[in-house]
Parts: sequence; structure tokens; C-alpha cells
Amino acid sequence: MKVILTEYVYMHGVAGDVVEVADGFARNFLIPRGKAEKATPAALKKHQQLMELSVQRRKELNARLVEVAQKIDGVELVFGRKAGRNNKLYGSVTTVDIAKALLDKTGIDIDRRRISDRTLREIGKFEVPVRMGTDLSPNVHVVILREEDVEKYLAGQQVDVPVHAAEEYIEVEETVEEEAVAEEVAE
Repeated sequence: MKVILTEYVYMHGVAGDVVEVADGFARNFLIPRGKAEKATPAALKKHQQLMELSVQRRKELNARLVEVAQKIDGVELVFGRKAGRNNKLYGSVTTVDIAKALLDKTGIDIDRRRISDRTLREIGKFEVPVRMGTDLSPNVHVVILREEDVEKYLAGQQVDVPVHAAEEYIEVEETVEEEAVAEEVAE
């Protein structure tokens, strides 16, 4: 039997896929549990319209993400923290701190989970990637200084700040957008 999946089904597909399954599997499991609907001509037509709409929404979303990425790429965020003699911080600069600073500086609210979860625990300059999508990852420049050096740095005076090389980051494949599209198709 041909069905349209309304959510992810192991070994068969994701929401929006039109798949051929055994009649009993469709009648006894998928359809009663709302995981699929029978692929009638009317349902296929509705499915096609929803897919076209979701493609259009995805393009709009990608355009907005590119716009936001351009605004935050290269933004410099300066943090003042207490540190020991060996330039190790007594605390750390977290993703929440970076997200709040981005909101204050640019007015753009970024979910802290999109910011690289590398903990920053020493004085220096860091490149922190922000995952906006699968291929979009602008970098934010994070400068961590001793509390007493922040005003000097912001005034343009020379402050000795170690520069840390950008480390390789493991990109986490984001499926948030794909899940949103799948939910739209399911509706």
C-alpha cells in the first residue's frame, strides 16, 4: 500500500515521504497511530501543495539566516573577568554570556545552543563559530581580558592579549529546520 508518512518511521522514511509498505503494516500500525495517511489522489495533491509551500518557506528562512549571519560575522565581543597569574579565569565565558553580549551589541537574539560549546577559560582572543544552518557558520570574535584592562582595550590602548588559534570544530548536523518542514508537511 502506498502511504504518505506524517512523521519519521524507522527504516521507511521521514515526514512527507511517499512510500510503499505492506498493507497490514499500514492498516494496523502506521495509519491508526497517525504516522501515515493513505496516498489517495486527493491526499497526494494536498501533499504536493504542502511540499511546494515548505520549499518556499525554506528559501525564505535561508535568506533570513544569511542576512543574520552577515550581521553577526566578525562582531567583536569583549568580556572582563577575574583571572589568576597564569591567565586562567576563575570562571568561564559561557555560551549564555556570548548570546547575551550578541543581543546587547547587535540586537539579534541567538539561541545559546547554536553557539559553539567550547568553554573559554583563559584570557585571550578567540574565534567562536555560530551554527546558523548546515552550511552557514559565521564567526564571532571573543576577547577576554582582565577586568582592569577592559577600559584600556575599549579606549584603544595597547593591551597584551594572547591570540588563540582557531581549533577544528565538529559540526553538529542540525536537523531543526528539517524537523520544522516535516511538521508542516504532517499538518
